[in-house]
Amino acid sequence: MIMKEKPKGKRVHLIGIGGMGMAPLAIYLSESGFTVSGEDGNLSVEIQKLLLARGIEITEGKSIGMDVERLVVSSAISHNHPQYLEAKDRELPILRRGEMLAEVLQRKRLIAVVGSHGKTTTCAMLVTALRSGGLDVGYLLGGLFNDASIPPARCASADWVVAEIDESDGTIEGFSPEITLCVNLDWDHCDHYRDEEMLKETFRNLRARTSRAFFYNRGCLRSFQLFGDQREEGDFSFGKEGDYTLVNSVEGEKGRILTLGGMFGKRQARVCANGAFNAENACAALAVSSYLCLSMEDDLLGGYGGVRRRQSILFSSPFLTVVEDYAHHPTEIEDLLESMRNCFSGRLVVCFQPHRYSRTAQFKKGFAEALRHCDHLFLFEVYPACESYVPGGESKDIKAILDESARDLPVELANFTDGAEKILREVKNGDVLLFVGAGDIDQLARSVLHRMAEGESRRSRLVRFFSSLEHSLSNETVVKVEEPLAAKTTLRVGGMAMVYCEPASPEDLQSLLMAGGKSSVPVFLLGRGSNLIVPDEGVCGLVIRLQHPSWRRIQPQQDGALWVGAGVRLKELCGYACKKELQGFEFLEGIPGTVGGALRMNAGAMGGWIYDLVEEVQIMTFSGEIRLIKHEDLHVEYRRCHEVVEGIALGAILRPAAKEKSLSIAQNIEQMQKQRHESQPREPSAGCIFKNPPNESAGKIIDELGLKGTRVGRAEVSSVHANFIINRGGATSDDVIALVRKVRNQVKKDRAIDLEPEVLLYGKEWTKVL
Repeated sequence: MIMKEKPKGKRVHLIGIGGMGMAPLAIYLSESGFTVSGEDGNLSVEIQKLLLARGIEITEGKSIGMDVERLVVSSAISHNHPQYLEAKDRELPILRRGEMLAEVLQRKRLIAVVGSHGKTTTCAMLVTALRSGGLDVGYLLGGLFNDASIPPARCASADWVVAEIDESDGTIEGFSPEITLCVNLDWDHCDHYRDEEMLKETFRNLRARTSRAFFYNRGCLRSFQLFGDQREEGDFSFGKEGDYTLVNSVEGEKGRILTLGGMFGKRQARVCANGAFNAENACAALAVSSYLCLSMEDDLLGGYGGVRRRQSILFSSPFLTVVEDYAHHPTEIEDLLESMRNCFSGRLVVCFQPHRYSRTAQFKKGFAEALRHCDHLFLFEVYPACESYVPGGESKDIKAILDESARDLPVELANFTDGAEKILREVKNGDVLLFVGAGDIDQLARSVLHRMAEGESRRSRLVRFFSSLEHSLSNETVVKVEEPLAAKTTLRVGGMAMVYCEPASPEDLQSLLMAGGKSSVPVFLLGRGSNLIVPDEGVCGLVIRLQHPSWRRIQPQQDGALWVGAGVRLKELCGYACKKELQGFEFLEGIPGTVGGALRMNAGAMGGWIYDLVEEVQIMTFSGEIRLIKHEDLHVEYRRCHEVVEGIALGAILRPAAKEKSLSIAQNIEQMQKQRHESQPREPSAGCIFKNPPNESAGKIIDELGLKGTRVGRAEVSSVHANFIINRGGATSDDVIALVRKVRNQVKKDRAIDLEPEVLLYGKEWTKVL
């Protein structure tokens, strides 16, 4: 940023300083040496901070300072504005935004970005490309970069300036660029241009005033008809069949991959932006960059991070995506909806706020045609931008056309008073909710998201959880919403997990745990799904399963011990140990669980316990801290290790009992398998239901009371082992819980013993159901 000494008396006041054209102008003027103040009745907190940080004074409602020499007004400002009238009374020069910009750029080498659609995006791409290529350019954007650290305007030491030039109010006539990039051309701004020919004449005149090079879109019919049929020296086309050729574009892993040709030479480029229209925008920016002799071998657009309100994702999750976009012309909306269809598979719910009565009246048929391709439409009241009412230019006029031409499309008229409630009632899991328009509909989008996050419903918890994810999860991490859990358990009963995740790395696991903590969403661990019962209503929380291969590694240590990941199945560990002639793991073979679950529950069988083998355990606390705890510092008891219960086991160092021949180990395993098969049922079960009372056997007590074969629904006390409840096929969790209650009550009545469940009631407390 180049700060120049402020010329004496050069003070400018801007009315509407918070607008996306005015705020960048204020910053550029300030950095160019002007003393700048301004006001705006709708100034956002973000823009206010941006301006104040650059020494720009905000003077809402105050009289214009006596040292102010000129007033700059936004096109949205009424001529009845008090400060406008004050300036008029004082005979101060009153300039429109474009007039002030033209004056301050008069001696600069101007690269003007013009056109009907995509100016802001293309301008941002061009600035990114030129600066990446080492060209020190100043710039003025008509919006905000997604990256808040990049200002929307900058005054540079060099003479080059890239500026987005607006044609809507005719001030484009005051610019004489060195290079002009005309992104495209479409009929618009009927409030200023009496017909399309008048608009075309404005762009012809701009080409005539361009001193060095004029770039136009070969794929835009109006642009080609206007410029391509009568090419002049210094004219260049871009796009498909253009001089700077966009041969093809496809979605790649790190953005859209462009194949270029023609005057580019044969090469590729990439840009992080969706849609074919953004491929054209990128081609345009690269064409100017190439013309200025920047090396196309560099990844010029690799650092492009996007612009606010241009397909900006406000919220992303497997159950809902919320997007906002500035589109306010039928062509833009048509391209936007096509891009959304290509990017997302869900139902497309569109909330559209038309911009200006005159535009709505002129293009209502075009709006209706473009919007008919969504699945549900909310039409909000027109944002007038200080324009007077125009008959036939209301949202209801668009609806009237859709009611005739797209009768299957649900269309609702809405306003900012009742709109949020209507949207919340309509949105369903899997939807893409799209807020479209150049007015203040972005405020409604944030209001809807805020409302969604309120309360304790499943959807509210989901919104809070996914909003709390500060870091993007890797592509290998599995994230699902409302995921059925029954098939992931050995009993095969129960409902769905509100959120189900299989993290691919400790970093992803940390992100998930921290998001759960911030959003007050409880976290539950799931291994092989044994030793637990999932309620029929499911789990209102985050279920984490260490299923990814990174958690299933077994690594021999130099001292003969094994590092075993928490996701390793006990059967896998047993087989590995047998193959490597390591004794002591045989008892684990028939336990249907993972190492992580075994460490949590102190799993044991056939006289052996997992903690007989443990030297140290690595855990992650629910706050994301990784700790390594030695055996002597662990608090282990029957069916529980306190430290692991209070965190997540990531793995452990296990010490084999001895070296032994594989054949001998295999024979021992076979003997244990035979014993298990003879004493345990083969039908789906959760394992032993009750803990053994002191000096007693729960299974023996139940058997002696003649409860084998007792049923509730399709759940049954096993005839093989009375401490097992089996699923006869089609059992529900309620069946199982009712049978647990029935057995427990009978034992209490006949033996005065309170049997304590050994299996977990997943996501609930046994005390609340027994």
